[in-house]
Amino acid sequence: MASPPREQWSSRYGFMMAAVGSAVGLGNMWRFSYLTAENGGAAFVVLYLAITWLVGLPVLLAELVLGRGSQKSPIRALAHFGGDSWKPLGFVFVAAGFLILSYYSVIAGWTVRYALSGVFLGFDPDAGAHFVRVASGWDAFGFHIAFMMGTILIVARGVSGGIERTAMVLMPALFAIVIGLALYAATLDGSSGGYAYYLNTDFGKLSELDVWKAAAGQAFFSLSLGMGAMLTFASYLGRDTDLPQEAVIIAVADVGIAFIAGLVVFPMIYALNLSSDVGESTVGALFITLPKAFAEMGAVGRGVGGLFFVALVVGALTSAISLLEVVVATGIDGLGWTRRKAAIVFGTAIAILGIPSAWSTDILGAVDEVANNIFLLGGGLALSIFVGWVMTDPEAEVGSSGLVWLAIWRNLLRFAVPLFLGFVLYFAIPSTWETLVALF
Repeated sequence: MASPPREQWSSRYGFMMAAVGSAVGLGNMWRFSYLTAENGGAAFVVLYLAITWLVGLPVLLAELVLGRGSQKSPIRALAHFGGDSWKPLGFVFVAAGFLILSYYSVIAGWTVRYALSGVFLGFDPDAGAHFVRVASGWDAFGFHIAFMMGTILIVARGVSGGIERTAMVLMPALFAIVIGLALYAATLDGSSGGYAYYLNTDFGKLSELDVWKAAAGQAFFSLSLGMGAMLTFASYLGRDTDLPQEAVIIAVADVGIAFIAGLVVFPMIYALNLSSDVGESTVGALFITLPKAFAEMGAVGRGVGGLFFVALVVGALTSAISLLEVVVATGIDGLGWTRRKAAIVFGTAIAILGIPSAWSTDILGAVDEVANNIFLLGGGLALSIFVGWVMTDPEAEVGSSGLVWLAIWRNLLRFAVPLFLGFVLYFAIPSTWETLVALF
């Protein structure tokens, strides 16, 4: 029996909103601003931008090329261009999406709870104790399951009817909220201290390997690379799409939102003299210090905080959709399942896998480290080698407005990207192993 025709995006704008939604998520609001402040401020931003453009962007374009050219999900896309011997790399992508969504949905559940608190109840003044109560256990489990159910429902509705329609509504709302909050934060007395902390410049930090590892991990996590999400989304594109142009737009939007988020977080913290409460944790800054700040702002803080966490929920949901779609598309292509069946079965399996992370933040942190340091960076390394050295199909040229970039892109994938990612992986693997040993 002939297989049904492959789904397609209904418009270029719809694809862009979905792809940007995949890239713009908790990594932008949750991790980037604090990593910047911890790792040299403006110096870290320069490093992050360099990695994004010279390493992240070439790998992003490689995923888009593979997806559109094959019109298949990751496993079959690799086999389409490289033969069955490359199928294991596709399995790595699917496994990465499966693993990341299992704990990402737990964190997303936290954002849902905080958004509801901000809108209906207000924020607990004892934010630290509140976070300890809700970050693990039955509370975290319940919101994790609820978030996964919402993600399953959207993905089950299809590419244009579910994913695209949701992104076209939520992403403009996210941009408006974040920009509005940044403008509001600029009006607060004492916000200048937050800008100084966020954008302090310490180029000495760039000599530390952990800073390079953090910047590389953030670039790949934030751009949804190494997990097959962009590859899968591109498989629903027509062949008239200018892939280099789309890749640049996605990267610019991703970096822009991440940077603006820092202009929201730290000015608010410093305006309320809470800089000493930030600690040494991205989670602490987001789920403890900021809620405490919102609580101290009274009624205004309730509204501002509610909007902030609504923005987090939007970013989390659009990214979670892309992660689940990787696994669902694989079930549709490889097992012949209907979209509804694949969404329910795989979504339920991911929810079950995430239960340990919902019951222990230590497990969540360890899984996050494995996903970022091994799966994403390792997947990006293998993908760059595949597209740079194995794949000879001229798919990247189709629909492009110019070919000047092609030689530069190929050479980056062949030499610069593998060397850089191999270097980072060499140092990331031992530290990740130590984390796992300490946990178990």
